[in-house]
Amino acid sequence: MQVVYEDNHLIIVSKRSGEIVQGDKTGDTPLSETVKAYIKEKYQKPGNVFIGVIHRLDRPVWGLVVFAKTSKALSRMSEMFRTGEVHKTYWAITRNVPKQLEGTLTHWLVRNEKQNKSYAYDHEVPRSKKAVLNYKVIGRSDNYTLIEVELLTGRHHQIRCQLAAMGWPIKGDLKYGAQRSNPDGSISLLSHQVAFVHPVSKESLCVVAPLPEDRLWSAIAP
Repeated sequence: MQVVYEDNHLIIVSKRSGEIVQGDKTGDTPLSETVKAYIKEKYQKPGNVFIGVIHRLDRPVWGLVVFAKTSKALSRMSEMFRTGEVHKTYWAITRNVPKQLEGTLTHWLVRNEKQNKSYAYDHEVPRSKKAVLNYKVIGRSDNYTLIEVELLTGRHHQIRCQLAAMGWPIKGDLKYGAQRSNPDGSISLLSHQVAFVHPVSKESLCVVAPLPEDRLWSAIAP
């Protein structure tokens, strides 16, 4: 775990692929507990430490996760995420190159709970939710393309599903059509940047994630 921003109300950490944000049936230690332990030790806090989970990031994804250190920050930030006041930018490495180097993707996604997977349609169907993102090609290597994604809605596996639906599956993402896995089990998707107005101080914040420790990321990033 790497702390990239911290104040009295918020802590933003860079998640490694494979870490879970909140506890699940695997029983693995979630990032929220790691952050609690970090705060307890750093500030020598007696008793329980408050950490509020505001949003999640899929287990195989890298990058920024925002946690609340106070209940005031938790309620305000949760509402800001819900209403789209938090601007999230992702970087995805894909095998195929979009014909148009930038644009907007609109699909209707249906989530299959049993498979833990979403399916994309180009028109509204029963139980579907509209999913919209902006994308732009920002880097290239011999075999791969780096796409910057701005999420305009927050649907289950949205980026993974929408890019795959266009024929641009994310490197390592077997669930959505990648041909082979990454050696470390990750997928090449990074929660790269979050920007918002601080819920308490009202200052503008923009936090950027460090790149994953991987030669391809270093080679392809602008």
